[in-house]
Formats: sequence, C-alpha cells, structure tokens
Amino acid sequence: MTAELVRGQNHPLPQVRLEVRVSAGKPIVAGATLSDEQGKVRGIEWVAHPGAPTLPGLEVSKQAAADHRLAFDLDALPESVHRVDVLLALPTGIGGPVRFGAVDAPCVAVTGLDGSEVVSYTITGLDSESAVIALELYRRQGAWKVRAVGQGYAGGLAALLTDQGLTEAQQLAGSINEAVVQGLARSVAPPPPRLPESDRTRQTAAPAAPQGSPGTVPPRQELPGVPQQGSPYDVTGTRPAPGGPIDYNHPGRQSAPPPPPAAPPVPPGQPAPPVAGDATGWSLEERLYNQVWGMFEDLARTAAAYRSAVDFADSRLEQELDKALSDPCSRIGGQGDAAREEAQAKHAQLVNQARAALDRDLTQLIAESDVVEPALPPAFARWDNPVWHGYRVPMEIPMAVRLGDLHLPESESLRIPMLVRLPLERGLWIDSGRSASLDPLADSDELRRLAMEAAVTHAARLLAVYPPGEFAVHVIDPAGSGAPALAPLVLSGVLATPPAAGAAGVAEVLTRLTQRVDLVQMAVRGGASDSLPPGLDMAEQLLIVNDFPHGFDDRAVTQLRYLADEGPAVGVHLMMVADREDATAYGPLLDPLWRALLRLTPVPDDHLADPWVGHAWTYEPPRVPRGSQVLQQVLTQVTEARRSWKP
Repeated sequence: MTAELVRGQNHPLPQVRLEVRVSAGKPIVAGATLSDEQGKVRGIEWVAHPGAPTLPGLEVSKQAAADHRLAFDLDALPESVHRVDVLLALPTGIGGPVRFGAVDAPCVAVTGLDGSEVVSYTITGLDSESAVIALELYRRQGAWKVRAVGQGYAGGLAALLTDQGLTEAQQLAGSINEAVVQGLARSVAPPPPRLPESDRTRQTAAPAAPQGSPGTVPPRQELPGVPQQGSPYDVTGTRPAPGGPIDYNHPGRQSAPPPPPAAPPVPPGQPAPPVAGDATGWSLEERLYNQVWGMFEDLARTAAAYRSAVDFADSRLEQELDKALSDPCSRIGGQGDAAREEAQAKHAQLVNQARAALDRDLTQLIAESDVVEPALPPAFARWDNPVWHGYRVPMEIPMAVRLGDLHLPESESLRIPMLVRLPLERGLWIDSGRSASLDPLADSDELRRLAMEAAVTHAARLLAVYPPGEFAVHVIDPAGSGAPALAPLVLSGVLATPPAAGAAGVAEVLTRLTQRVDLVQMAVRGGASDSLPPGLDMAEQLLIVNDFPHGFDDRAVTQLRYLADEGPAVGVHLMMVADREDATAYGPLLDPLWRALLRLTPVPDDHLADPWVGHAWTYEPPRVPRGSQVLQQVLTQVTEARRSWKP
C-alpha cells in the first residue's frame, strides 16, 4: 500500500534497491547529493547531476525531462554516506519557466524495481523557487528511511548547493546548466506522425476536383426545421452500418454524470473563485456532499503538512543546537552563541514558511466555505441557514445529514460540516458527563440539560429530512427529567407515542422494538419480507433514551445492547443521553454498548479522531439560534405532512 507523505513526514524503506520517479509536466533537472553523518557534502564528487550522472550506488538522468527515474542501491553507497538528498531544478537558458509556481506541482515517488510504489509526495506550496530538495533518504540506526522535505530555493541551484555546504556551488550550478543546454541541443525532435498507408493511398489516388467540374457532388442541403445528424437536437442517432456492431446506448440518454459548474474566468495569476457544487456527482446534492468531504480532506492535509513542517523544524533546531554545544571551544567563546542564533533563525524561517503555506490554504478553504455553506440543502445546512425558511417536507431520503461542525486548532474560524450518511449505520451517544477538555467545575445539571436539548435537535433534523411516515421517534424518560427539553417534540405531535416513564414504560418500549428487530431479521434472512404482520410499522425507528441507567434493570440493559448491535441493520436506531460514569456499576458489561455508538457532546469538545491522519477534531453540536422559531415551524410542517399523507 502506497503511503502519501506530507512535508516533514518520514517512512521506512523496505528495500535498498529502488527507484525515485519524478513527474513534473515540464522539463526539469533531477540530481542528488550525498552527505556524511554531519550532513555535509564533502565535495562536487558527491553530487550526481546531468554532467556526472553516475556515482557509486546512484544514477540520475543525463538531461532535463518531464519524467525521471533515478536508480539507487543504498548498500552500494560509501560507508561514510548517511544521507542522500534528491533535488529538482528548473533549467535556465532554454526559454522555459523560471519558477515552480508557474508549473504543475512536481510529484516524486519511491518505488521498487518492479514499479510498486512505496511512498509518494506531491511538492506543493512552491512559488518563486526554481530549485527544491524533494526527498531525503537517510540512514537511522542501520535502517534507511525517506523523508518528504519540499525545501525550495528562490536562488536556484546555486543557493541550494550553497546551503549544502559546497564552496564551489556557483561553478557547479553553471556546469550543470551548461550540460543541460548541451543535452537539449543534441536531442532530435520527433518526426511528424505518419498517415496510415490506406489514407495516403486515397489522398494520392483521388485529387480534389475543381469546384463545378463534372463528376463532383454538390453539398447536401438540409431541410429547414429538420435537425441535422449529430446536432444537439438529433434524437435518432447515427444508424449503424449494415453488418456492423450494434450500439445499445440510448441516443438521448447521458452516459456520464453532468459536469460540475465551471468557475467564471479570472485574471492571470489569481486563483479561481470557488463554486458551490464544484465536485463530481450525478446531482447537486451529491456534488455538494463530495465537495464538503473534499474540504475536510484538504483541511486535514494542510494541517498535517504544517504540523509535520514544524516538527521537522524543531528536530533540526535540536540537532543543530546539539552540534553547536558538542564542541567545548564553542561553548566558551562567542562562537556558540552565534551558532545558536543562526539555528534559531533557520527554525523561525522554516516555521514562518510553513505558517504562510497554511494561511494560504486556509484562505482558500474559508472562501470556498463561504460559497458552499449558503448553497447547502436543509439536510446539510445549519439551523441559521435561510434555506429553512422555505422548508418543505421532502419526498426522498437525502444522502446524509448534518450532525454538527468540525474544526482544528489551526483554523478556529473554519467550520467543516459533519455529514453522516443515511440511513444511520451506528447509534448516537450524547455524552452528558464531563470530559477531559471541559471545565471540571462545570455544572452537571446544566450538562444534562444541554445534552437532552442536543438530542432533541438531532431528532428534529432527522424527522425533517425524511419523507412523511418514514421516520418515527420514541422516547424513554424514566424519571421525567427531560420533559422541558422534550417539549418541542411533544407539543408538535411528532412522537410515535408519549414519552415512556417508569419501569413499566421502559420495559414496554424496549420489548416492542426488540420484537420488531426479531421479526424483520427473520423475514429478511428467510426471504419472506411479504409475510410480516400487516400492522408492523416499517418506518425507520429512533429510540431516545434519557437518564440511563436509572430505571433500567438487567433485562432492559441487555435489550439496549441488542438494539445497539442489531437494530441499525433493520432500521432501529438508538440515541443514548447518558453519562458513562453513572453506569460504572455495570463494569465492563457496557463497554461494547459505548463502543457501538457514535459519541457526540452537547458542548464543543475535541474527542473525534479521523483514522486518516490522526487529527483530534473539535466537535461543535448544532445550535438553534436564540429566539428562533425555526425548530417549531419545521416540526409543525412534519406533523401536517404526516396527517395529509396516506400510505
């Protein structure tokens, strides 16, 4: 499996004989430098370039090209070599681009000899730089690793080689460019494509006749009002030739999804303005869903690149400080202070470059969010979105539903909608307890109230996005403590039954839903879905459980676990409003229950982690604007649609 690196990230190399493949789209120069344990290039003989493409254990391309394949045998390198830097540069003096910001982002990949990719790295964030250190292969504790560097130099090859410690950097850069120019001069342009023999025969055998001469056929005149074949109004299509293959495609049906809306033209040198729905998909809803997930991935990627770059800068600072302090002479005189100041200046420069790249990406994402957010449909929109003022009960189930917002510490002002696919694959757990990121002195009663209000908000949104009669909500509130928060659901009449209270009410609701799960499971497994009882409600069911585990006996707890595990597959979903600390008396018995549910919080909390890059995302629950009547209006429309709807 290929690992896609970001700047500063490293990865172990599983083998020592490998290739580094470069793809840039424009002719570039590829080379490599060898460094010792102190990171020093001992001389020009440790630099592989088009003028000297071969070194022990290393071979690079002999001229500039859009694609390169650099061969490495790490075991054949000299024992004193501990690091190999792969460098890329734009050639000068050939009339091509002079900065990487004017070309496509170069992509480098480390592969085995069979072409199987080990890692890949796309070098982004380059602008005025004309040379860049792409990768770093280094030896650590007897094993080789690769690190994505992406360090650019506006001064070109000369500045890059100078930073490598070469005193002859200027002369070497000139000789490399001269070798590239000579190599391009020796190259021969490819001949024009030859025509097939039959085409050349027809062209020579049938010269064009003068206009109006005998034997010429006048152009066909199309009748006015009749669509020409191949025009957008032609629905007959092209008839197949007799004996030829039959085309089974419908002539008036699209065979590919409609293209996303195109951005308006922009002046050169400026980024294209974002467009809502600028993603792939068959419908606008699907394109917006894919665009939101693309924004999530872009934010995760740019934050990972920033953090990796900062970690790399910190590691480099630590190494340089250790090196400066390892010499007793430098610690006594002012040489050590100068080395520390230089190391700290390099560290600040690297961090500032990483922050500038992050800010640039965040600016683009914020601009895209400002365009996408107003265009979201009700299922994806916040409660303060004007789309709710024109809300109508839908006739189809949407792709996903919004359960809140996500953001990272590096982007406090950028909120990414948290979209969860429908139907729900997991139940929900609204945690009413204190978490590690919350104030330990927070009022527990206030947290319980906020948790119940969040559960009602989630339930109202689910009711609003489902067609009438296809989603039902049940409530278990043993002690009646959630009555104030449940008022919008109760007063609007959207609940399937009144909230169940007491031990008897808890047992009745759990038994009814458990039996429904059993019946549907048996019917599905036996292929007898038409044999279900006629009065069985086949709509999706949501059970809100408040104040767990108070009022629940062992049988009720077992039924809850059963609903959490088996319910989602047959349309029964669980929403627990509970504090895990209150259920500690059950010990590890309830651990599978908590793991089966998606944990949400009634207040912002950084508890959601994505398995892609491992970020801890801060989750913010959806909030109805203070004083707004949008929730009551939506629930009222849902109730009216149910009354007028007849199955």
